[in-house]
Amino acid sequence: MITITESAQAHFRKLLEKQTENTNIRVFVMNPGTPNAECGVSYCPPDAVEPEDTRLPLSGFDAIIDPNSAPFLVDAVIDFISDQMGSQLTLKAPNAKMRKVPDDAPLADRVEYVLQSEVNPSLAAHGGKVTLTEITDDGIAILQFGGGCNGCSMVDVTLKEGIEKQLLERFPGELTGAKDATEHARGEHSFY
Repeated sequence: MITITESAQAHFRKLLEKQTENTNIRVFVMNPGTPNAECGVSYCPPDAVEPEDTRLPLSGFDAIIDPNSAPFLVDAVIDFISDQMGSQLTLKAPNAKMRKVPDDAPLADRVEYVLQSEVNPSLAAHGGKVTLTEITDDGIAILQFGGGCNGCSMVDVTLKEGIEKQLLERFPGELTGAKDATEHARGEHSFY
């Protein structure tokens, strides 16, 4: 479900020493399965553990996960990194915004999952996003760009050298290409 590295566990043990006895950590996702999903970690005193919570035993404490967050924390990693610039706790949860789909799910669901969990986080750094509108009978993924991608002069490069390449590597024999269905002409609909 979730990986908590040794360095992160050591960091949590140090923090938990100052808390009430038997306090654990709670890992959660606020607004799971939405574009506004955010992951967090908090203290979890013994009286805050619910019977339906999942308890992940670690060295010296447990990680507590509520049932609503659990499916969105699949493949999540919590790490504590120290370098010359200082130290930082990181929580990477690639499935927070969209629940992981099974390998045998319909192609459209698997493509949308890759777009939401891998492509859109990169596009979000530039205020953009992309969604799948359809997959044609000949295996072309028709995409709709939005936000900062709408009207961007680099959208063709993003599509052909980034997204299409990634999708073709992920779905060989199932997809044959990707096309942009977005109206990029300047106007009120454009982001800029």
